Amino acid sequence: MFDNLNNVWYLCINFLPNVYLMEIKKMMKKHLITCSVILVLAVIFKLNICSTETKKIPVKTTTNTHQILRYIYTVNDAANDYSFADEALPQNDAKVNRKLRVIMKKHDYKNIQSNILHVKAEKWFPVIEPILKRYGIPDDFKYLPLVESGLKEGISPKGAAGLWQFMPGTARTYGLKVNKGKDERLNIRKATIAACRYIKDLHDEFKSWTLAAAAYNNGSIKLAKAMRAQKKVNYFRMHLNKETGSYVYNLVAMKEIIDKPVKHGYPAFYAYQPLTDLVAYN
Repeated sequence: MFDNLNNVWYLCINFLPNVYLMEIKKMMKKHLITCSVILVLAVIFKLNICSTETKKIPVKTTTNTHQILRYIYTVNDAANDYSFADEALPQNDAKVNRKLRVIMKKHDYKNIQSNILHVKAEKWFPVIEPILKRYGIPDDFKYLPLVESGLKEGISPKGAAGLWQFMPGTARTYGLKVNKGKDERLNIRKATIAACRYIKDLHDEFKSWTLAAAAYNNGSIKLAKAMRAQKKVNYFRMHLNKETGSYVYNLVAMKEIIDKPVKHGYPAFYAYQPLTDLVAYN
């Protein structure tokens, strides 16, 4: 190859004019500089690669662990004296404890000055209790009609009716007839059966009896939306409207004054005594 190059260079020197020779020399000089620069850069790059030690960056592996959400307190906890459906209120929380005291005071005998709730509980609980048991609903839900309507039959301004305060649409969904000639929301037995089916569906959705009770009051769609927005699954940690935010507290207070009337200022003979072997009747 070199012999060929020498021959070419010899021919150029002997036969080409000087002007062409000068141009060829300039071109060769430019290309030589460019090649030299490229060669130097290649050598430097090679040296850097050989001299640099590659360090292995440890990759952190994360494992998906299911966080156990302790939003249900057991009634056996020492700090919890009040409960609803075996789900105790977290009384170690100052805000919860303060709210409970306020609502409990509103239900004591000094404020109520009547035994009407005890009389109606004694009349209707024997019908409600066995139906709740039959459908697997906690017995504490028998206090829900006391909170919803004070066990008063009739239709509210919003259209809810009966002890369980069913709206027409919800009542029809759970098998009650509601029309001009017949309103089964006023039938204690049939309405209680419908309420049991509704409460069971709510519990299947929210996995908590306290949340099921709150959804009964506020509606499952609204409660689910609030839970997503607040990213919380604990009723006692959520910010809800005034009525729903106090709903479970009212249930607990109603349970207290019915089961322990003397403790809250009621005469002893107002205490409700559950019967055994109850038979649900219309």
